[in-house]
Amino acid sequence: MPNTPSAKAELKKSLKRRQRNRGRRSAMRTWIKRTEQAVQAGDLAEAERYLVLAVKLIDKNVKWNQLHANTAARKKSRLMKSVEALRSQAGTPAA
Repeated sequence: MPNTPSAKAELKKSLKRRQRNRGRRSAMRTWIKRTEQAVQAGDLAEAERYLVLAVKLIDKNVKWNQLHANTAARKKSRLMKSVEALRSQAGTPAA
């Protein structure tokens, strides 16, 4: 436990930040999973809708230093590839 007043204040701040960071990371992971599940189910419309939200949250997590830029690029690339594969299966032209 912290002993000094400033250490107590820092503990409170770090706990708040931890909660906020966990929520941001969790939301990003949720939309990534939903996109992947929609692709697995073969639902192109849902996959495209979820992809937009997933990419948005991935980019925001990079901005908030939750995620490295290269990791984000890799995640977005893989998601887009899977949605694009589903789109080509369905025979729908790219939007």
